[in-house]
Amino acid sequence: MSKFELVQMNIATMKHPLDSPAMAEFVASLDPINALAECSPGFVWRLKDDDGNATAYRPLGDNILFNMSVWRDIESLRDYAFKSAHVDIMRRRREWFEPMSEANATLWWTACGHRPTIAEAIARLEHLRTRGASPHAFTFKQAYPAPEEGQTIVFDDACPAV
Repeated sequence: MSKFELVQMNIATMKHPLDSPAMAEFVASLDPINALAECSPGFVWRLKDDDGNATAYRPLGDNILFNMSVWRDIESLRDYAFKSAHVDIMRRRREWFEPMSEANATLWWTACGHRPTIAEAIARLEHLRTRGASPHAFTFKQAYPAPEEGQTIVFDDACPAV
């Protein structure tokens, strides 16, 4: 069993305020999609606010939704993201969210049991945006395997791009 888990973080710029009628179908999908994630094989943890989702977290601006979760491995996350009902929501994302010119999601490995902070996730996304994919921050398209047993991961909330 690996000593590492996979973190995913993604952001999305809303076209309309979350409480607007234009976002109603997206909002209605949150609880079922989050429940699906939680019962998916390989799911470990997800960021939640008092409403049970992460929509209250807006560290990058009022119109940018922030989401983060932890998974056993890349395959588990890939199955949930691209082979479950989650795909139906992804297909409709252009109805609710603006296209982004920069990376809007990142993956990285963390020690089992570590729950990443929002600041850590933002630093990883910035690292991906400024330096490209690496073992520090990567994407599905350019994924990196979990560190070898015996390797350590340094946790530092400071932005590594500085």
